Formats: sequence, structure tokens, C-alpha cells
Amino acid sequence: MGNHLFDAIRAAATPEAVFIETAEGRRWTYGEMIAFSGRLAAALVGLGVQPGDRVAVQVEKSPEALMLYLACVRAGAVYLPLNTAYTLTELDYFIGDAEPRLVVVDPKSVGGVTAVAEAYGSTVETLDAIGGGSLIHRAGGEEADFADAERGADDLAAILYTSGTTGRSKGAMLTHDNLLSNALTLSEHWRFTSADRLIHALPIFHTHGLFVASNVTLLSGASMILLPKFDADEVLGLMENATVMMGVPTFYVRLVQHAGLTREATAGMRLFVSGSAPLLAETHRSFSEKTGHAILERYGMTETNMNTSNPYDGDRVAGTVGFPLPGVSLRVTEPETGKPLADGETGMIEVKGPNVFKGYWRMPEKTAAEFRTDGFFITGDLGRVDERGYVHIVGRGKDLVISGGYNIYPKEVETEIDGMPGVVESAVIGVPHPDFGEGVTAVVVLKKGAGLDEKAVLDGLKDRLARYKQPKRVLFVEDLPRNTMGKVQKNVLRDTYADLYKA
Repeated sequence: MGNHLFDAIRAAATPEAVFIETAEGRRWTYGEMIAFSGRLAAALVGLGVQPGDRVAVQVEKSPEALMLYLACVRAGAVYLPLNTAYTLTELDYFIGDAEPRLVVVDPKSVGGVTAVAEAYGSTVETLDAIGGGSLIHRAGGEEADFADAERGADDLAAILYTSGTTGRSKGAMLTHDNLLSNALTLSEHWRFTSADRLIHALPIFHTHGLFVASNVTLLSGASMILLPKFDADEVLGLMENATVMMGVPTFYVRLVQHAGLTREATAGMRLFVSGSAPLLAETHRSFSEKTGHAILERYGMTETNMNTSNPYDGDRVAGTVGFPLPGVSLRVTEPETGKPLADGETGMIEVKGPNVFKGYWRMPEKTAAEFRTDGFFITGDLGRVDERGYVHIVGRGKDLVISGGYNIYPKEVETEIDGMPGVVESAVIGVPHPDFGEGVTAVVVLKKGAGLDEKAVLDGLKDRLARYKQPKRVLFVEDLPRNTMGKVQKNVLRDTYADLYKA
């Protein structure tokens, strides 16, 4: 049977070809990646990790962190990446829910995490931003020809926690074939070859940076320039030696604002991809005017990997996410009934294909509720298909906020604000923001005589929520708008504050 995902990675690899280089000049060939991920996989097995066990990872981005993902795949473990911004309160939920055999963290946070992990019977190891830590020490320096665990197409490769609008995050279970089939499709669709060099400035705890960018590179035998974060000066300087960049809209906004973005600077690049949040049509146009390149926008989700893409050849239409990818079926339905709608009509986007996840971890009822009887997954996104077949995302059925490419549930932020003395209730919405796509915005009703102001609310959230979930602004009102059923009308609030972040 072999190891479904890693066998394909191995088959695409030329041992002496460069896989990763860093801005500091560190380089890893494919041969070195195979050897090192094998040593790490052996270390995981030595720590008691067996096929099917979860390995939770909250570390800074580094080549070694990416190899740890591959080591988990090779050991047959289920890789569980966690946002580096999560607080201990948030980690307690993920570790309690996933019950990982092993938790790998940055040495800086090992103390607090160990207390949480041990309560659930998990072992803790460390990995730092420069490739040191106890796990690396365990991997040793000797060559070990690791025998990859047998894993089939339907075995789990990863669990990624995703946001909803009520309750806690759900763990989306992704199989070896979910990841492999989607990466092969994208590699072909976007014309990747071993000659490509990808500028990788995305986080690797998220579908976009971990699976889209990394797996597509691996399965085409290409190389990547791995950057810890996005810096417009640095990225522009790297373009003469690169061919592709994948980014979130914020990256492109920053580049458009940079005097160095010109046709000359981007002459060697063949493709710019944007995803994780809606790209403003105006950013698309400005970028094209300055460079002659049309950004390729695509649409995916944690649960489904990528569903659609604008074409490589042909019109990349601003404000659309292109066509369903080969092998992916997409339809638009009436949200309540699931009845398919005609092109041009707006409804719920539903998808089906080898990219679509296996279900939510330990949530059979939730999983059943999100799938139609014929196997289509209900995405929660509202959209339409135009007369040319291009898919338009027009909003979300759920009031999810996407800021800087990260999903934020309003309910989680509201619960924290509502717990503050002097607060009657709050509503958290996403409002158009020039840098982040949407700015997290809190609208709060206070008790009579309460002395809270914007600063006090923001200060109260600092240690309770990851920074990207914290509101950019807190506004105060007498009452929240409601419909006849008493439900808060967030659409009215979004309209009221639509221009809040306009310059």
C-alpha cells in the first residue's frame, strides 16, 4: 500500500534539487529533506507516536517546522497545526478536543503549555524559530532510513480547526487523498514545474501556506524561498530570482502601495495567486496597471482545500473566483431546501469532489448536518455563477469575519465582551478594511452609568483572545437593531459602519 501522500512527494523529488532556501541563505535539497524528515519521523515514533495519533504543533515558521509536517505524514500521524497567536485558554480547548499524543511548541511557551498538555496526557517537545529545540535534539545527526508508515488514500493526514459562528472551533479531518488530489490538480492547473521558485511568505498553520503553497511545490519538484513573514521590500527584492508568489489580499495591497512595484520588478514572475479572503477588484486593477500581471484569485476552505480558480490562460476576472477545478462539482442552491438554482441566481454554494474533507473530528451530527444526502458539502458561503461560468462569492450565510486571511467567529469575541462589567450585550461584525479585507468591529450596548470606553474594552481583551481576533474599533450604541424575532440584524450594522475604515 505504501504511504499515499509521501510516496507521491518522493516520486516527484530530484535528490540534488533545491527544495527550500531562506533569506539568510540556508538551503535544503530534496535529498536532505527526505533524510531529515525521516530522522524526525523516527523521533516521533520513539516518543510513542503511532499511526492515527495526533501531533499538535504551535511553532514559529521555519524549514524544520515544514519538515515536521512531512515527518508526521511519514509516521502515519495526524498533523494538527495551531496558530502561533492562540492563547493558553484557546490551546486548552484544542488539546482537550484532539487529545494529541504529542504537542510541539516554541521553547518560550513550553512552561504554560506543558501544564495544559499534561492534564490531557500529552507529551511536550520543543522546536524554535531557528531549527533548535528538544525534538531536533532527539532527531540526532545520524542517517536513519525510516520506513514510512503504511497509509491509504482515506487515512487521515491532518486535522485543521476551523471557525463557525456558534460554539467552538471544529476539527476538519483531511485525508491523504484530500491533500494529494488537490495539490496535483493545482500543480497542473497553475502550470507548476521543477523550474518554479515560489516566494513563500504565508503562515504554515493554515491551509493556504501549508497545503496549497507547500504541497504544490513538493509535488512539482519546485523550490521555495521560505520567509518568516511578509515584508514588501524583501519580497520585491526576491522577485528577480522567483517565478510565483502566493499571498493573501493584504500582501497585494502592500505591494500596490510600494513605489518599487513596476513591470521591471515583476518581469521574471509568471504567476501571482491570491486567496484566503476576497481580493478587492480595485487592488486587482491597480496591480495589473503597475505590473501587467493579472492576479489569479481562487476559492477554498479549510474543509475542502481549493474548489475553484480563475484560469491560467484566459480572463482572470476581478471580483470572481473563476471556475470549479477539474474533478470538483459546484452548485448553487436554495439555502433552506437545497434545491439547485439557475445560473445568475444567488444562493448557497455546495461542492463535491476528492478535495472535500472526511468530516468534523468527533462531531458526527455536525458532519451529517453539513452534507446533503448526495454527498455535496454545504459551504456556508453565498454566491452565484454568471453566464460565463465564473463563480462569484457574495457573502457568507454565517456572519463569519475574515480578517487578514484568518477566520474569526463573532460569537467568541462577543462572549468575552459580554462578560465585562458594565456591558449589556455586543455584536461583532466584519467591516470592509483596506488592509485586512475585513476589520473586526465590536458594537456594544452599556448599562446606564457604566464607565467603559473603547480603550478599556480593548485592554480587557488583550490577554483573552489572539491578536487577530481583537477588534480594530469598539463603538457604543443605545440599542442593537433587531428583527421581529428579536434576532440582531448584523447586516444593518454592517451597512451602518460600511465606511468606518475608509481613508
